[in-house]
Amino acid sequence: MAASPSRCFLVTGPPGVGKTTLVMRVLESLRASHPHLNIHGFYTREVREGSERVGFEVVTMDGRRCPLASSKVSSTESLRWPTVGKYKVDVASFESLALPELQVKEDTDLFVIDEVGKMEFFSSAFFPAVLKVLESDIPILASIPIPKFGRDIPGVARLRNHPGAALFTLNTGNRDTIRENIYRQLADML
Repeated sequence: MAASPSRCFLVTGPPGVGKTTLVMRVLESLRASHPHLNIHGFYTREVREGSERVGFEVVTMDGRRCPLASSKVSSTESLRWPTVGKYKVDVASFESLALPELQVKEDTDLFVIDEVGKMEFFSSAFFPAVLKVLESDIPILASIPIPKFGRDIPGVARLRNHPGAALFTLNTGNRDTIRENIYRQLADML
């Protein structure tokens, strides 16, 4: 009996290797070849002031955006926000935009979750929503961080080790090949 094809495509690699860029290029190709796809989810984009990265924002597939984390925020409310490095994570903002995008609906063709990482896990509702998506029969394209110092985030490890997941580790030499491979597999199942 042959193994069923993966429906969960996980892209990993060191920071700055191009995980989000790969996800976006796969999406561009899919939208060009399948213009009527109903894609839900989000991607995370850096917020810059000049050459300095000052935070991250979440952007939905239809272009709505909200703050995820910032090194510049200094409100009374933000004093209670969790931190990752120099960034304060705006969990309420993230949940208000990202969680509705992860609702499993019959007409959804593909979920994009960029990324499933430390900042996102500050939302107690995020991983259960990701698991519901994973349990659905809808393909997923997601990015996950590479383990730091040999330690993985428990939820990320659970995704990485999921029997239905295919893991692609990016480096500067294999990005184009992996992008084409993921695109072909997704295009064949959509």
